[in-house]
Amino acid sequence: MQSKKKPNVIVFFTDQQRWDTTGTHGNPLGLTPNFDRMAKTGTHVNHSITCQPVCGPARSCLQTGLYATTTGCYRNEIPLPESTKTLAHYFKSEGYRTAYIGKWHLGGEDPVPEHRRGGYEFWLGADTLEYTSDAYDTVVYDNHCNPVKLPGYRVDALTDAAIRYINEKQNENFFLFLSFLEPHHQNHHDNYPAPDGYQERYIGGWIPPDLAALGGSTHHHISGYYGMVKRIDEALGRLRDALKSLSLDQETIILFTSDHGNHFKTRNDEYKRSCHDSSVRVPTALYGPGFNGGGEIQELVSLIDLPPTLLDAAGIPIAEDMQGRSILPLINGHKEDWPEEAFIQISESQVSRAIRTKRWKYAVTAPDKDGWNDSYSEHYVEEYLYDLEADPYELVNLIGFQSHLAIADAMRERLIKRMAEAGEIEPIIEKAPVKPAGPNGQRRVSIDEYRQKVKLV
Repeated sequence: MQSKKKPNVIVFFTDQQRWDTTGTHGNPLGLTPNFDRMAKTGTHVNHSITCQPVCGPARSCLQTGLYATTTGCYRNEIPLPESTKTLAHYFKSEGYRTAYIGKWHLGGEDPVPEHRRGGYEFWLGADTLEYTSDAYDTVVYDNHCNPVKLPGYRVDALTDAAIRYINEKQNENFFLFLSFLEPHHQNHHDNYPAPDGYQERYIGGWIPPDLAALGGSTHHHISGYYGMVKRIDEALGRLRDALKSLSLDQETIILFTSDHGNHFKTRNDEYKRSCHDSSVRVPTALYGPGFNGGGEIQELVSLIDLPPTLLDAAGIPIAEDMQGRSILPLINGHKEDWPEEAFIQISESQVSRAIRTKRWKYAVTAPDKDGWNDSYSEHYVEEYLYDLEADPYELVNLIGFQSHLAIADAMRERLIKRMAEAGEIEPIIEKAPVKPAGPNGQRRVSIDEYRQKVKLV
């Protein structure tokens, strides 16, 4: 088949998947051979950080390239404004057929009416798939709001639907957004239902150091979670096999990413909505035209950078109001002016803000605001400071220690700057009470050392 002028684009989107579920990031259980192969032969984003560790807000960022406070979707249950342009609008304007399959979480109701589907042409989805379906009971809605029950385990059911769509549109340019629920928990009975026989494979298996130290619901849930991750990866392999069989594999871009991670009730009383890497760091890789052989990107890349990246790779002009930036210059070796930190907004559990560099994590919270009813604050207090070089699993909070006051001061300035760039009011950030020494009486970290390390991120 003659190569198309424009690449097809598929977003393979998982829900609540930790970065360290992948072999690429050191997981020893062999859960993700297909992701690992894609990361090795395509482009791997080593430090991929969500800008909002909760479902709806993260999805609004990925659909629009705008921060959740910009669209107004700062928490769940706020529909995406109908006037807001999504990836579907941009791709459709360039002649692409557009399709959405799976979990949406930006419509506010089920079934999602047409005017709340973000402009997608083909629709086979549910706003809250965790409530309309179960592991072996996949119910979604079609373009006419009719319920459709798909056969098979939920991951397979949605993958089958995606493969059918690709087969039907193989002679046209298409943009397909395939959004899974897995490995998110099943809300109505708070567990992680893996395919039959999969949970048993991982009982007693490897546990990430933060979960091993802090416990939470890890021992109860992680084997099922791993089983879900395994089936997701198998689905990625099936999708890529389908593309290869249709001779579309070399003319289709695939983005694999997730909305946020999972801390298994170790940082608060649920699974996300915290500044920790267990909540905000996710697996991300791209494959296809423009990304094959791209290697590993070490710069901090935000979820909000992915929409302009996809448009850029497809030759579609990036909207001027998008708040992220394309990573294609990074792939091509142009790293000038790339931000040294990722900016994170946190809602629902609290009104919080954070930044992460390669070495440091700094977070503040608004004590007089409600995370459900307030999208921002003009007053925050310091809450967390982590040295990710010495403490990669964030077990020692350094905020307030005399040894790290200079670091906190510098990070505070950078956070305020990023908040202003995101369109927020520059806040007052109250310093944490000073503690006389660092943990175990460690030496003082100087601002000169901080600046030296920043140059390396």
